[in-house]
Amino acid sequence: MQEWITNTMNTLGYLGIGLLMFLENLFPPIPSELIMPLAGFTASQPNSQIQVIPAIAVGVIGTIVGAVPWYYAGLLLGQQRLQLLAERYGKWIGISSDDIEKSVHWFQKHGNKAVLLGRLVPGIRTLISIPAGISNMSIVPFFVYSTIGTVGWVSLLTYAGYFLGENYKLVEKYIDVVSKVVVIIVLIAITAFIGYRLYKRSRK
Repeated sequence: MQEWITNTMNTLGYLGIGLLMFLENLFPPIPSELIMPLAGFTASQPNSQIQVIPAIAVGVIGTIVGAVPWYYAGLLLGQQRLQLLAERYGKWIGISSDDIEKSVHWFQKHGNKAVLLGRLVPGIRTLISIPAGISNMSIVPFFVYSTIGTVGWVSLLTYAGYFLGENYKLVEKYIDVVSKVVVIIVLIAITAFIGYRLYKRSRK
């Protein structure tokens, strides 16, 4: 897997990064935790043709484009049909019925902001588009929340690879802890914002 990712990136450059991130969203076993840190590491090398900001940009674009098919799958097929399909064919793309149920529960728990938060959580980030479609979430908020979350995730991975250098593989090992910390910070910020709004409303 790593050799294929490296060869694709070296051969196609930015197009390869975008393509890999697109495929990562269609086939979850392809890890963004390896793609973007490798892009960051490549950008840190002298005379590299890859730069950090353009790498992040194409990574975000590839991710968002790859999220669209899952959104419309949820919108058009619904949860029960998707779970039945996952039980029959999910092993070929690394998605199970339980994965879909988990993503739906996450969405129901956090509402529309689950799309933003879900983009920061491994195991959820790829599949969060499905419950958004199932719940008939409007396409504009879906793109807005997806983009914000994806920019945070892709930037984190890319800069981690950039600063870790040849140790960029450590990102995949520790990213689960880091992503949970990010989610906690975002949840605290959202809670503080809601609390502030309620406080101002009570004062009026």
